[in-house]
Parts: sequence; C-alpha cells; structure tokens
Amino acid sequence: MNPRLVVLTGAGISAESGLRTFRGNDGMWEHENIDDVCTPEGYYRDRKRVKDFYNFLRRGLKEHEPNAAHFALAELEKRLGNDFLLITQNVDDLHERAGSRKVLHMHGDLNRLTCERNPDHKFVFTEDETMDTVCPFCESMSRPDIVFFGEPPLYMDRIQDALRQCEEFVYIGTSSVVYPAAGFKSFAKSYGAKVTCLNLEVPENDPYTDICIQGKATEIVPRWCKAFK
Repeated sequence: MNPRLVVLTGAGISAESGLRTFRGNDGMWEHENIDDVCTPEGYYRDRKRVKDFYNFLRRGLKEHEPNAAHFALAELEKRLGNDFLLITQNVDDLHERAGSRKVLHMHGDLNRLTCERNPDHKFVFTEDETMDTVCPFCESMSRPDIVFFGEPPLYMDRIQDALRQCEEFVYIGTSSVVYPAAGFKSFAKSYGAKVTCLNLEVPENDPYTDICIQGKATEIVPRWCKAFK
C-alpha cells in the first residue's frame, strides 16, 4: 500500500536535539577530512580510521534525546498507519526512539552495519565496530551502514514509488538543495502531490513548494501534525 503522506526530514530536526550537523562550523567533519572518513577510497585506504570515526558518532547518540518534532511525527504515524511514510537524511536514531516505525534512512543508519561483500546484508549494531567484527550472515568483513560520497542513496525505488502515489509531500529541517533529495519535491509535484516546507529557512519563489511554514521544528512540526487531516 502506498502512503498518502510522505515526510522527508533533514539535519535541522536533529540539530534541535543538540546533534551537530555534518556540515557547518561545528559540524561532525570539523576535525576530519571528508575524503578520509566518508568516501569509499578513504574507507579502503584506512578501514580502522573510518570505523573509529563512526564508533565515536554512534557512542554520541546516547547523549541526545528526541525532541517535540520527532514525537509529533511518531504520533502522526500512529494515527495514519499505512498512509504515512517517513524518509530521513539523518543517520541518527532519534525518530525510532521517539516511536517511529516506518523510517527509511536513505543515507544509512549509525546503529546498523552492512556487509562489505553483500550490501543487502544489514544488521543492528550498537557497540564499537572493530576490525574483527563480521557479517553474521556470511562472516565477511562488516562496514558502517553509511552511504559514502559517490555511493547511491538507499531505498530509492521505494521512495520514488511513494512519491509517485502520495497526496502530500512534506520536507522538514532541510533546505532541499542537495540531490537526490532535492528532487523529491519536484518529482512528487509532477504527479499531483501538494508540497509543504517546514524549515528555519524557506525557499523563495520555489515553483515546486505550495506552502512554506518558517520556524523551529520543535515549534511548527507539532502544530502542523496536529492539524493534519
């Protein structure tokens, strides 16, 4: 069953829980070279360095809690059931900890590892990954379940099907300028969906966005979710 409402969340929703974004002056890459920790070449050049970097990020998740926007989306999912799908560009677990169940992590998930040999082999992992950690399905070497630069985002076929069928597409806490996620609003719009933006900064003269609501996610998302029918 295809959802009636598709929601995309970005870094802005987690930033209000105190999680640093990847980019920015205080970003997660502030003390690391992106080419060293978020590219296939960097990974195969120094696996341990990359694993240690994502171990550090994974441990840091415990210091942050879901906020009102996360909880509001989880409640909306309970109300809509199969008519709701949540896509996130974030690799944290705040949506799940707030109670969301239908979450597609298009850029990967810090609390999951994948198999080097078979990327379809994914498994939950919340401890520190070492050079001895292996895939439980085939015992090949594991790697962080993170989409590195140059790799295709996850679940794109399923996302496109949902965008093609939904009645409304909403993007929250994201500027929606980085592709392929930036193309979601125009794709959904081309199939007749209403497009809404909930963000600190809203686009000007955007032909693909019907409604813009500016403000902090913790303030505007709960109100919007409560009013959604």
